Amino acid sequence: MRRLLLPLPALTLAAACSGAPPEPAQTAAPPRAHDGRPPATAPSPAETAGAAPTAAPSGAPAPDAGAAGAASAAAEEQACPADMKLVDGEYCTEVEHSCLRSWYDKSNKKTICEEFAPTPARCTGEKVKKRYCIDTYEWPNRKGERPEVMNRFHQAQVKCAAVGKRLCTESEWTLACEGPEMKPFPYGYSRDATKCNGDHLWDDPDMKKVAKRDPGELARLWKGVPSGSQAQCISDYGVADMPANTDEVVASETSGGWRGKFDSVHTGGPWYKGVRNQCRPKIYTHDEGFYYYFLSFRCCAEPDGKTTDPRTPRQIQEGWNMDRVERLAQFTIEQMRGKLELKQQDKCECRPTDILCKTMCGTLLGPNAVDGTPGGAPAAPGGGEKR
Repeated sequence: MRRLLLPLPALTLAAACSGAPPEPAQTAAPPRAHDGRPPATAPSPAETAGAAPTAAPSGAPAPDAGAAGAASAAAEEQACPADMKLVDGEYCTEVEHSCLRSWYDKSNKKTICEEFAPTPARCTGEKVKKRYCIDTYEWPNRKGERPEVMNRFHQAQVKCAAVGKRLCTESEWTLACEGPEMKPFPYGYSRDATKCNGDHLWDDPDMKKVAKRDPGELARLWKGVPSGSQAQCISDYGVADMPANTDEVVASETSGGWRGKFDSVHTGGPWYKGVRNQCRPKIYTHDEGFYYYFLSFRCCAEPDGKTTDPRTPRQIQEGWNMDRVERLAQFTIEQMRGKLELKQQDKCECRPTDILCKTMCGTLLGPNAVDGTPGGAPAAPGGGEKR
């Protein structure tokens, strides 16, 4: 899909891509069989919203427009769980923006547009109607908690399935970020790293330590901020922290060509300078075994109480069941639900060497991690997507 008038090359992670070491052998109970049936989302009163209205009796007072608007707003709120936002709009497959001010990042070999023309974007592709629910924040979707990183694609997928949701698709994430006006940034047309945490300098990760999930190295590299702490990093649909801060993984909707090779797609861009940090650009070059110290995710679900299938569009097309996903994740939906229950009780504890347990509990990040300051790094050559 054509993204912008600017070239947006996709870059690779040389150190931790398809060659990333596998997880250590699971030390918890062996995976139990799963029937593959998608968990249902909570029932919603909005199921009855489609009922035909009854005509008012003759001479009855006209309905109050304000009351009707309030009822409509209440129905919209009921379409999704309280921790999710409803996105109901049209996604454009190809969008054009006009860039007014840009610079070239040599390390990433890409042009970074700092300011776009504040005129409505032009949809040059097809418009596709979409209605879905999306997590307000990145996993674990709780305000004030740090976005969880270092999950592989199928692990993130099983975590979403454990709460009755699924991974978002690339177009769902984009629409939730850019809003109905197809803005390049959720907050407008000029890039501002103080609104959505960015512009930190590249800090040369020790990939051997990252591969071993070394807590000290992961703490040193952490430049993220807690979910919901960026008051102006909110999209028009009310979704928080979408570009910058942590990068996010979503499910592919692209088939054929190099962009359709993997089910895993990266979107948003991390907290570094000289990277995407926009709503629409994507990276298509990392396989499902990829993980990274700034890579997070969030979940989506069907609205109005409809059943949510936890499989990706590609998995559905290819006839996968969730047993296969669980084997690749190295833990089952039921095992993940058990860990989530322990987390609620502050009892999700793991041995220091049990990497898989720490991945499930979300406790890989070392205790010495310090949150970053949005826009706190000065401009300098070198960026964060040269891996």
